[in-house]
Amino acid sequence: MLSSIQRLNSKGRLLMVRNLLLVIAALAAASAHPVGQAKESPEALARALHARYQGIRDFSADFEQIYRGGVLKTQTRESGTVAVKKPGKMRWKYAKSRNELVSDGRTIYWYEPELKEVVQSSVTDQASTPDQFLSGKGDIARDFTPSHAQSSIPGTVALKLLPRRAEPEYEFLVVSFEPDSMRIRSLTTRDHQGGESTLVFTNMRENRGLSDNEFVFKVPNGVKVVSGGR
Repeated sequence: MLSSIQRLNSKGRLLMVRNLLLVIAALAAASAHPVGQAKESPEALARALHARYQGIRDFSADFEQIYRGGVLKTQTRESGTVAVKKPGKMRWKYAKSRNELVSDGRTIYWYEPELKEVVQSSVTDQASTPDQFLSGKGDIARDFTPSHAQSSIPGTVALKLLPRRAEPEYEFLVVSFEPDSMRIRSLTTRDHQGGESTLVFTNMRENRGLSDNEFVFKVPNGVKVVSGGR
């Protein structure tokens, strides 16, 4: 049995990762679309990100994730690979822990082999502003108030994206990108308890024609399935 702290940490990380990844799936698609960043307003940059996203069918990349807990004051660092296909399909594979986050467009699975547990939740039942991006209904410029921000990645600039409607699982996002190509390098999300999760991307590859089979998750034998709602 999991302790109460382990369960809180596991569920909290699922919610944080889930919403962060749904947003980055939209924003990461906005790469290699030069708009002369130095002269553009935050609103113009947000519109350019959304326009670029519309032409991306799928992408894959390597990532590093750093999570700093607010209430529990914890810090974790992981790396792995990600593949995303619109609408709503994704697979995140963590190298060290062997954890996986998989979405087939209808159901999201958060699998932790060490705990022999899968947290399962419905995409449609948990629809939010981030969820809408992958269904093609989201609009960065419409759904967020953008402003310039300080970037923590050398050689990049950043936008802070404040949701126009209150979101229960995060307060705001900061996306960092290269000023000439607008290739996204990182995304940070801040939750209401002061926790931060940052994803740094490398080796981004777009429109590879990913198969739907890459986003099918089969629950392993002997693994407990837990319902994970908001």
